[in-house]
Amino acid sequence: MADARTTRLTTRLAARASRAVDSPHFTRAVFVLIAANAVLLGAETYSGVVAAWLPLLKTAEYLFLAAFTAEILLRLAAHADRPAAFFRDPWNLFDLAVVTGAFLPFFRENTTVLRLLRLARVLRAARFLPQLRVVIVAVGKSLPGTLSFLLVGGLLLYVYAMVGWTFFADDDPEHFGSLGRAALTLFLLITLDGLGDAVRTGLEISRWTIVYFASFVLFGSFLLVNLLIGVVIGSLDEARREAEADGEPPRPPSVAPVVPVEPLPLPLLRARIAAARTALDEAERALTQAAPAGATGPPGERVAG
Repeated sequence: MADARTTRLTTRLAARASRAVDSPHFTRAVFVLIAANAVLLGAETYSGVVAAWLPLLKTAEYLFLAAFTAEILLRLAAHADRPAAFFRDPWNLFDLAVVTGAFLPFFRENTTVLRLLRLARVLRAARFLPQLRVVIVAVGKSLPGTLSFLLVGGLLLYVYAMVGWTFFADDDPEHFGSLGRAALTLFLLITLDGLGDAVRTGLEISRWTIVYFASFVLFGSFLLVNLLIGVVIGSLDEARREAEADGEPPRPPSVAPVVPVEPLPLPLLRARIAAARTALDEAERALTQAAPAGATGPPGERVAG
């Protein structure tokens, strides 16, 4: 009896908390809190503001922490009847880690880590922005392709850096004096920054350097960068399809509810069938008696038999 009562109370608590969490007013309030927290973090970067308003800033931080704690407790209460579902949602785990981390002694004693945790609260805004959430999921899905891109890009940098060190180390030691300097120079050239100066310096060494720089820009700036863009766009399309698949399915058109009919007792059912047969026999006899009279009507009229 006690277990059934506990179950009813848990279900009632989860239903009320779910209505509050799913309310658009609750979503707007949490988003406003996150935006205000971001403003507070930005204000703390100004030494004049901190010196003048330090007690107020501390109080505001405690209030934000209390509000976010109440929010996560309400979300936990909404899953009181199914707690496993709460921990299966990555966003819930992220919110729980960000909020509970502020109460741990290690994080509270480390100012840098505590500031990073407070900064992580701003990232929680992605939970309330579906398009931003899709982009974040797409970035995560593009990581395997990005790793392949980094491997190909690293191999390209290594090969061209070794070739540059071989041919330009003596004439241009500032940019190609070692493998590291050559790789750094070429990495900056991928962004096309300083390409004109590099080409002019190379032409002073040899006219064939134009082939070296042109081929590297072709492979590095155009081919590799477009390959990375393709990987990200493909992941973005996949994430968008998954988001659409996870959404609510279209509701069927409303139909009248089917009311279940209780089965009749067998004697009553037999009596009703007998009454229906008697009524049908009487209707057939009436039609048979009415047919000759109908046949004597006006010419051209026929009685359907």
